[in-house]
Amino acid sequence: MKLISGQAPWERTLPHFPVYPVLDGDITCDCLIVGGGMGGAMASYRLSSSGVNTVVIDKHAVGNGSTYANTGLLQVANDKSLTSCMNTFGADNGLLFYKLCRKALEDILKLPGKLDIDPHIIPRSSLLYASFPEDVAALKTEHEHLAAHGFDTEFWEENKIRAHYSFAKPAAIYSRGDAETNPFRMLHSLIHKASASGVRVYEHTKARHFDFGTEGVTCYTESGRIFANHVIFALGYETQEMKKDRGAKLIYTYAIMTRPLKNLPHWHEQSLIWETARPYLYFRTTNDGRIIAGGKDEQLTDPQQREARVRSQSQRLLEELEALFPEIKGVSAEFSWGGVFGISHDGLPFIGPHPDYPHCYFIEGYGGNGTVYSMIAAELLADTLAGISRPELELFSLTRTSRPSPSSPAVRT
Repeated sequence: MKLISGQAPWERTLPHFPVYPVLDGDITCDCLIVGGGMGGAMASYRLSSSGVNTVVIDKHAVGNGSTYANTGLLQVANDKSLTSCMNTFGADNGLLFYKLCRKALEDILKLPGKLDIDPHIIPRSSLLYASFPEDVAALKTEHEHLAAHGFDTEFWEENKIRAHYSFAKPAAIYSRGDAETNPFRMLHSLIHKASASGVRVYEHTKARHFDFGTEGVTCYTESGRIFANHVIFALGYETQEMKKDRGAKLIYTYAIMTRPLKNLPHWHEQSLIWETARPYLYFRTTNDGRIIAGGKDEQLTDPQQREARVRSQSQRLLEELEALFPEIKGVSAEFSWGGVFGISHDGLPFIGPHPDYPHCYFIEGYGGNGTVYSMIAAELLADTLAGISRPELELFSLTRTSRPSPSSPAVRT
């Protein structure tokens, strides 16, 4: 599956990234992680801290998949609001999901001091603005739910938004506790630290076949075998090609990164910015004075057409950016890219076992908060492999109904 079109900016920020060998021969491990993207990186780092005998393989180079398209926004809030989650899954389960995201953010913000490669994780506030006047009532209800359950948010009226930004919107939720990152550096810093802690990492090592036995799984590669007690499939969107029950819809999304600006526009705290419209636009800054803008999601087009679509959609993103910040009119994009993006049927990721794959677990971080979901998955699966029950996995079950009911029993933790 061709995941990326155009030119993404991240590899230039880590020109001498770590490389790993190709597997040659037979090895044994307790846990095999298939996939060296963000899900695999988080899981390998977390398992390494628990001393689990772990192997990571990737059929390409580590970090060579959808991480290239990742724009590095890390937020507690999700594409699906807390209000919507509570209405869909029930108050307790909807709140549980948001609390797991908040805990994941807290854990991510602790990472820089533990890693040898700086992941450029920077704490940020967020502004979620009402795209249209008719969105204000729902936005206010969302703020009330967040505030009632201890999330650090404020409801801003139009005048306050105007005082803190170059633009005015009907209303907004301002929140603290989010972050931005350089996803390429973050991924490599996690796997590098895992490798230094004993995790064996193999690049350009394709899993060609799996035998699922009573005691474990045998993975056959082009030049060896891996005998594992457990397997974690962290294949990103390529998981769609593996299982019959795909559970998600794939679309295409776009992003740009501007050239460095001499001065950033009137932009309170360099917060992350997004909106209530769906599909939504989003904006962030970088540590070298650039702006990232993303969105303009659309149905998957023919791969041959995607380069042209990157050019046209990138121009639209520049226009949206200038509309918000008129003082930077004429700014140009140095990098423009598009990438495959997955959305699950109910807005939650898929994490956990599948009945057709014994001794195996999946990480499918569908949605706009995939890096945060990867941290949640790493924690839940590491505990599960250690024999610690994590009933929260019920919320992310790969076999959950496509028509959830708010009256379903709450997950007990």
